[in-house]
Amino acid sequence: MMPRPLHPPGWPRPRGHANGMAAKGTLVVTGGQSGRTPDGRFAAEDLVGQFHQALKNVTAVLATANAWPQHVVRLTCHVTDIQAYRDNLESIGAAYRDVMGDHYPAMALAQVVSLLEPEALVEIEATAVVPDELPS
Repeated sequence: MMPRPLHPPGWPRPRGHANGMAAKGTLVVTGGQSGRTPDGRFAAEDLVGQFHQALKNVTAVLATANAWPQHVVRLTCHVTDIQAYRDNLESIGAAYRDVMGDHYPAMALAQVVSLLEPEALVEIEATAVVPDELPS
């Protein structure tokens, strides 16, 4: 069974995320991923570019456990400038869809004072659940 969104009756549908997710299977958790490329450089100096690369990094880690974007049940995003996030919602949404498709898990977003890497503008963590294989 693939993860499914949870929407309490009578609540308006959220835009760009789910209120919650339910899933059964193997739990896969990533550490916080920044906008660094595999060769150690930052992909961009702006939030949108770093957000895009951080999501690519998340999916690369997930792939090592045979987990894909549609298995993600929760994303937690930490940004150093919440206003920059708000100002770039359309571009961030496009970057999200480029990596994650139209899968919208439960999400949390918080502004933090700083991240470990001084150049980092965003750090993203993911929790995924890979469904157990059906018996053959």
